[in-house]
Amino acid sequence: MAGIGKLKSLIRNNKIVLENYFFMTILQVLNSMFYLLIYPFLIRTLGPNSYGLYVFSLSIVTYFILFVGFGFDMPAVKIIAQYPKDQKEKSYTLSCVFTAKVYLEIISLIIFAVVVISIPYLHNNWLLLFICFSQTITSIIFPQWYFQGVQRMRIVTYIQLGLKIFSLPFIFLFVHSPNDIAIFAFITSMASVCGGIVAAMILIFHEKVKISWMPISEVKKWYKDAFPFFLSTSAGIIKEQSVTLIIGAFFGMKDVAIYDLANKIIMVPRTLLMSVNGALFPKIMANIRIGIIKKIIRYETIIGFMVIVSIAFFGKWIVSFMGGSTMADSYPLAVVLSITVLSWIVVGSYISFVFVPKGHYYFVTKNQIVAFVSFFLYCGVGLFFVQNAFVLVTALSLSGLTEIAFCKYLIKKERLL
Repeated sequence: MAGIGKLKSLIRNNKIVLENYFFMTILQVLNSMFYLLIYPFLIRTLGPNSYGLYVFSLSIVTYFILFVGFGFDMPAVKIIAQYPKDQKEKSYTLSCVFTAKVYLEIISLIIFAVVVISIPYLHNNWLLLFICFSQTITSIIFPQWYFQGVQRMRIVTYIQLGLKIFSLPFIFLFVHSPNDIAIFAFITSMASVCGGIVAAMILIFHEKVKISWMPISEVKKWYKDAFPFFLSTSAGIIKEQSVTLIIGAFFGMKDVAIYDLANKIIMVPRTLLMSVNGALFPKIMANIRIGIIKKIIRYETIIGFMVIVSIAFFGKWIVSFMGGSTMADSYPLAVVLSITVLSWIVVGSYISFVFVPKGHYYFVTKNQIVAFVSFFLYCGVGLFFVQNAFVLVTALSLSGLTEIAFCKYLIKKERLL
């Protein structure tokens, strides 16, 4: 009975954290699961080559989504978490981030247009690419970091879940062949943009925050503060998206689809576990305790290894169900990629609970630079001997393990734990 009472007390004391984690988990899992659930329909209707082209296009656009986001989320959510009831501070933060992102969106659009026009293969698929590019707007008008900071992630979950469900009938009604890939891209992109519009309306009319255009002098310091996180996030995303781009450029769109299925399978447990750190972050920031942080890292390491074993046992069946025999090569890729689940959650805990609370932002940058350089080093060595997509996936996982080792080195050297 004492144990039950202690558990109830623990739940009561951490009710908001648990609720925030629950909705962050639901959000991330639904984002990962949504297209995984309709994947059998998509891969059989669009075909591996057409679907691979969509994934390839979205990978290019991801670089621009990254640029528009510019790492603002971490410093912004930190301020919102510290001043959740200060309307003036919240309005100021939202306004600065909004203004800064609009500038970056304009730059992105110009660069993107030049790239698409200049490269013949991209120019031949310009419509699909520009449809996908519209998703960069969501990064501006949907401040998910705000709802995370005020610990009301349920709002984000409701919006994104509702619009994804709403888009389903349109996908089944209008997507019938590989030639409908632009239609599919339009439906998914519009669902994303509409979610941003709904979120913006909630901020203005329900949260009562005032978003205004800020002078460049105010925005400059946000670029400076966010720059380390931009470098950190850039290294990780460029590293991962490079796998898709290299596979598409040198091995073909069918191989892109095979890699994408493997990546979708491991994204479910990875995002499920990554949301733990996001949900715990506001609580840890309010009361930093080294003992608790060590326990979190230890438990997440164990869970990471459990995911690797689970993918090895059940991955072949999942691949067979999702894509059939034509996608069988996704299984070995998924097993190797499962290692990145371990590296993501462990490195994420080091960043969220050690480096950021102690103000060591550039440790985050250094770690990601090491991961970035090591990935391309492993790729170069591997592709020198063997030319296939498996080498790229192996390099991705090895670079993740390199991140963990480097984080441990920094923490031991600076005696941070």
